Amino acid sequence: MVRKSKFRRIKRFLSVLLLLAMFLGAGLLPPTFAYMTAENSISLPDAQNLLEQGRKFYEVERFSEAAGIWQQAVTALKANGDELTQSMTLGNLSLAYQQLGQWTEAEGAIAQSLNLLQTTQNLNTKERPQILAQILDIQGRLQLAQSQAENALNTWQQAADIYTKIGDKQAILQNRINQAQALQALGFYRQAEKTLEESTKILQSQPNSLVKVTGLRSLGNVLQATGDLEQSRQKLQQSLEIASSLPDKQATGDILLSLGNTARALGQTQQAIDYYQKAASTVFSPITRIQAQVNQLRLLLKTQQFKDFQALLSPIQTQFADLPPSRTAISARINFAESLTQFKKDTTADTPSWLDIAQILSTAVGQAKSLQDKRTESYALGVLGKVYEQTQQKSDAQNLTQQALLIAQAIDAKDISYRWQWQLGRLLKANGDIEGATVAYTEAVNNLQALRNDLVAVNPEVKFSFRDEVEPVYRELVQLLLQPGGNSQPSQKNIEQASETIELLQVAELDNFFRNTCLNAQIPDKKQDQTTAVVIYPFILPDRLEVILQLPQRRWLHYATPVGEKEVQSTLKQLQENLAKPHTLKQVQSLSQKVYNWLIKPAEADLADSKTPTLVFVLDGYLRNVPMAVLYDGKQYLIEKYGIALTPGLQIIEPKPLQKELKAIAAGLTEPSSGFSALPNVKRELEQIRSQVPSSILLNEEFTRSALQNRINSLPFPVVHLATHGQFSSKAEETFIVAWKDRIYVKQFNQLVRTIEQNRPEAIELLILSACQTAAGDERAGLGIAGVAFQAGARSTIASLWNLDDESTAVLMSQFYQELANKKLTKAEALRRAQLALLQSPKYKRPMYWAPYVLLGNWL
Repeated sequence: MVRKSKFRRIKRFLSVLLLLAMFLGAGLLPPTFAYMTAENSISLPDAQNLLEQGRKFYEVERFSEAAGIWQQAVTALKANGDELTQSMTLGNLSLAYQQLGQWTEAEGAIAQSLNLLQTTQNLNTKERPQILAQILDIQGRLQLAQSQAENALNTWQQAADIYTKIGDKQAILQNRINQAQALQALGFYRQAEKTLEESTKILQSQPNSLVKVTGLRSLGNVLQATGDLEQSRQKLQQSLEIASSLPDKQATGDILLSLGNTARALGQTQQAIDYYQKAASTVFSPITRIQAQVNQLRLLLKTQQFKDFQALLSPIQTQFADLPPSRTAISARINFAESLTQFKKDTTADTPSWLDIAQILSTAVGQAKSLQDKRTESYALGVLGKVYEQTQQKSDAQNLTQQALLIAQAIDAKDISYRWQWQLGRLLKANGDIEGATVAYTEAVNNLQALRNDLVAVNPEVKFSFRDEVEPVYRELVQLLLQPGGNSQPSQKNIEQASETIELLQVAELDNFFRNTCLNAQIPDKKQDQTTAVVIYPFILPDRLEVILQLPQRRWLHYATPVGEKEVQSTLKQLQENLAKPHTLKQVQSLSQKVYNWLIKPAEADLADSKTPTLVFVLDGYLRNVPMAVLYDGKQYLIEKYGIALTPGLQIIEPKPLQKELKAIAAGLTEPSSGFSALPNVKRELEQIRSQVPSSILLNEEFTRSALQNRINSLPFPVVHLATHGQFSSKAEETFIVAWKDRIYVKQFNQLVRTIEQNRPEAIELLILSACQTAAGDERAGLGIAGVAFQAGARSTIASLWNLDDESTAVLMSQFYQELANKKLTKAEALRRAQLALLQSPKYKRPMYWAPYVLLGNWL
């Protein structure tokens, strides 16, 4: 009777486990957690006490102590022959080992648990299937943590089948969100999004409860991690509204903390500060309060609210003194020390001293060691090394950094390892060890590449800021590889590695743009040898402008101009502003000649000798906002001598000619829509396209998102031409085209164009966006063009950098389609001839008419 009663009780206690407010990995719902009930103490008093002690240690993130206690419990349960409870305890033990980065031990505990469940398969209880499903959930977490995403997905699907059979709807929800993480890691973003949407529907149909609050908050955190920030905000707001209606207000502070994190990701800094303040004043949990205040402190520093920053220091320090050690508490302490370090760099304040900051981090190191938390210990040691780097204590800094790196490598924590390899590279470079620094930087970049699937799903306490903590690694490696040594030029090997690093940065920027590995399936292992074009890599560094050329047969050329980053950006900005104005020809030619002298003039003879008709640019930073066609040598524009194309890199395109019969789906707006003005010349543009090539036209109210999608699916035409307003931005949420009373955002392009294979097996050969423009004031707006092109899956894209709404667009596009009909011409040459037709016309010879159009991708 005791055994039957025990099984009845187990299920009841398992049902409350979603309420645990802890995350094993970024975006995952709280782990399923099992422990014995009070009733079982009659037969197993020692085991019951041990299980309860372990649970309490785990909940306060004292994972090593939890593991030790649960190991004792396993021994006690084994002696009593209680296989089911022993199996559950081994699952909990695996969770603790996973938190400690002890992967072998975690695997062993899971294997033992599953073996025990195998021996009890003939036991006729309702609890065994649920326990098996929960152990599979834990195994899936372990597999995902070890980058075995496909195995994790399969394991979670097995668990989902069991949950479905036993009708555990809450566990199904948790399982689906976990599956979404595995799908994202595998690059199946549409499927992951669908899974999350299904989870949301399940939650919406449930009555208000703390479980629903926790589930919505968890989903909001998942959406925040994957970059769907507006949806994240909505789910978190819904969670907050439900929590406010419940008697238990415990969850309110946690939700406010999450809302603050999402607002910060959205760039809504003051709103994020307000959320953090509310969270700190609302919560009952000291750890949530300290997290909110430390996050608030970092934003006060970012916005230079130094008075409020200093006022918050003392309350935070007082709370740290009373806070028991845990991973979250130590992470908050490290975060606090990093903010203090930045404050010291940004101001002349004497307080706190460097010694004070070092002491905070030394305490963090000691606490991490006491918990046997290797991941957090590594992070604390590395940040302490960074403090010593700031104070020029290079030997100590290098020693601490190497310690941190060894620990991170031992637990395969690539998201931390790359930081310490980067830091070690800086230190070695400062000591004059260029070869050692290059090795360290190269290893850091290799780890970042291995992390491409995880850059948006790392520990939220150690979240990446791309501009500050990822991009500089690539840039500094390029700078190191091309660094002049006396009068000698970099080796051909270094130049080639620099070009590859530039391309990797381009891909990383697009990953960051979409907050996922949007190009995951498109990158081959090797760049292709190019005989049809010269590839030019201009790269902006703080003290110089570097240029690499890949000439036919992989011959490399390199040169640099000693011009500062600020002067380069100022020149490019002035050129961009003057290009779209009607009476600025002299200014345009003067500025574009200056840029020509930087980028092209040193290679004029080599370009002439190569006899290559096309120049392909891999552009960096603000250069993306300026058309290379307009570069001026004093007599001719570059477009008068060469066809021109852009690409994020040769790794992600496969140049090949357009071989299909030329047919187009063309859509556009002449009337105002979504706050944008009318485009009266679009009708003429579409009519001229129809006169040149067989076309299917959608105009004005016909041009809806669904109508365009249906047309693309039903007509496998190689060209899609959109004559409508649009905006390119460095932010995906601000990059869109305008349809009839609607906006189609860049993240929706894959749903619009990349339809299921049986509907449209062939990619779009050419996407034309003829009336778009780059976002004003956005120095990286040109990144949005590449974002649209690759999200749409188009092999080639022609887009305008500014919108003219002029009949010149219709003239140029008509000429382009005429030239494109000649199958002997490449797309780059067809566009060049169309631009020259305008340039040679007295009416349209100014660059504002012919220069805005750029070709991205396949130039053949």
